[in-house]
Amino acid sequence: METATDEETTREFDGRRWWTLAVFAFVALEGATLQMQGAIIPVLRTTFGTAQWQLGLVSPAGTVGFLVFVAAVGAVAGRLETRKLLLVGVAGTGGSVLLMGLVPSFGAFLVVLLVRGAFAGIGRGSDRPLLSHLYPRRRGQLFGYYDMMWAVGATLGPLVVTVALWMENWRLAYYALAASFLPLVALIWFLPSPSVESGDDPLTLAGVRRIVQNPAVMVMAAGILFSTGVEGGLFTWLTTYADGRVPASLVTVSLSILLVAYIPGRFAAGSLSERFGYLPLVFGLGSLCLVGAVYTFVFAAGLGVLVGVFCIGVGLSGLYPTLLAYATESAPTHSAPINALALVVSSCGIAGVPTLMGFVIERSGIAVAMRLLLVPIVGLLVVALVAWARLGTVADTTRTVDSTGD
Repeated sequence: METATDEETTREFDGRRWWTLAVFAFVALEGATLQMQGAIIPVLRTTFGTAQWQLGLVSPAGTVGFLVFVAAVGAVAGRLETRKLLLVGVAGTGGSVLLMGLVPSFGAFLVVLLVRGAFAGIGRGSDRPLLSHLYPRRRGQLFGYYDMMWAVGATLGPLVVTVALWMENWRLAYYALAASFLPLVALIWFLPSPSVESGDDPLTLAGVRRIVQNPAVMVMAAGILFSTGVEGGLFTWLTTYADGRVPASLVTVSLSILLVAYIPGRFAAGSLSERFGYLPLVFGLGSLCLVGAVYTFVFAAGLGVLVGVFCIGVGLSGLYPTLLAYATESAPTHSAPINALALVVSSCGIAGVPTLMGFVIERSGIAVAMRLLLVPIVGLLVVALVAWARLGTVADTTRTVDSTGD
């Protein structure tokens, strides 16, 4: 016969499982929404007669709102209820996606994209910190699975656009994705507040100083800047590099191969993080990424380029969640600000490196620019190796895990 305590434990387990499902579903849908942008740009030009330079505003419009609100959520964490933040973020993102399919002009599309980024920032600023508190002893594993779900959505997003174009109406892609948010909004609406023994402490100036001066956080920031810089370079210029090096029918597929590699890569990173430790895993993944990049951009030709791209994707994909888990372990009661910092730094890397590569391509060609991606990869390996030697693992130094069960 179950006791009251047994029943309470069962309810907490079920609640945690449903909240995990909600977080994973949201990040998958958000990934699909984000990656749909690249596939929809040519259609926007045809539909609205948009100039090429105006199309370049799509990425900044989505990023500005996201960065502002994800930073704001990190600042107010511990003062506002996570359930309400997630509900606002998820419902607002879904409603914005619907409006993106209804816009009458390109200008309206940019405005709605800005709003969508803001709501996505509220949701993404809240969801991973919630996982951190639900699974305090399995952060690395759950962060890896979380980013794996993003990769699943990011891979499916362009396919939704492709199906809509087959049906000769690109707006159907946004209608279908908006409808997918409805059951998720209903789930969060009816779920009770997540049960965690300890959440984020309200952020103070003293807390900010502790976060900024935390060696693990500095390692995370440097590592994420390097790794996401490589991601941004690949997301922007990989198809340009593949053009003329692989069969014409596989040029656009090269980017899909990179994204598909993220799914097993992030699953493996999540599964292995607790076994090998965060910094050893970062060094191993970075080494795989370096080997893949050298092969792809120095030696490979034809279909070998696609093999190398998959290898890069497997190694690169696990770096962000592993580095974030490493830093969060050092200050688990400030998981939201650390998450916000990671997202801001990653956006800078993703936006900054492709811009620099554009100048190199103009002067020296695409091959030289892609080989320069070896520099941030080596930088990442140096950061990981020095941190490993000087700091050890978080468990050896400052780890203070919450007492909530697994």
